[in-house]
Amino acid sequence: MDQECTRRASRRVQRHVETAAFPIPALIEDVDWSAARGLDRRWGLEPAQCAWIDQHLNVLIDGPTGAGKTFLACALGQAACRNNFSVRYFRTSRLLQQLVCAHQKGSFSFCLTRLAHTDLLILDDWLRDPPSVSQAQDLLEIMDDRFGRSSPLVATQVPVAEYHARFANPTLADAILDRLVHNAHRLNLVGESQRRIHSTTGRMSSSTV
Repeated sequence: MDQECTRRASRRVQRHVETAAFPIPALIEDVDWSAARGLDRRWGLEPAQCAWIDQHLNVLIDGPTGAGKTFLACALGQAACRNNFSVRYFRTSRLLQQLVCAHQKGSFSFCLTRLAHTDLLILDDWLRDPPSVSQAQDLLEIMDDRFGRSSPLVATQVPVAEYHARFANPTLADAILDRLVHNAHRLNLVGESQRRIHSTTGRMSSSTV
């Protein structure tokens, strides 16, 4: 019976991971939580338990290119899968493209419902490209559905202080950021590019970032 329970739990985690569609197989155990990278080791103990998702809090990860933002986002997502939370990973630009297609096909409401029922929504490259007004409206719909019910995680090169200026419509910016920023853990990655560090050692990989 114990073996069957273990197999079922393993299959459930695997289904969550496959649905999430992470671009890299990052694990929370491989994250370097050192202060030199701008991270707090004390908070680093919490993600594995995913209390922040239970509390419907958000996570904002920012830092320069190569700092390990995507790795950290995926590691937090993997931890969520292990704790039986549903997760979806998107490059923000690609999600917005999918929503444009959903509008055209008349399936926008269905897409919003699926996103709303996902425990953790990861939006990578957040605001890399300033969204149009219609795209900002779609983002507001997503954030409004999730606020106080489920957690978004955004990873971006854009500092929080510059979020507002990326939106063409200040009213939409206020509404989106009010739902995203004020109840969020902020993780600011610093230091050299992890890609460069690992390439110089001949170990260019997705592990131990």
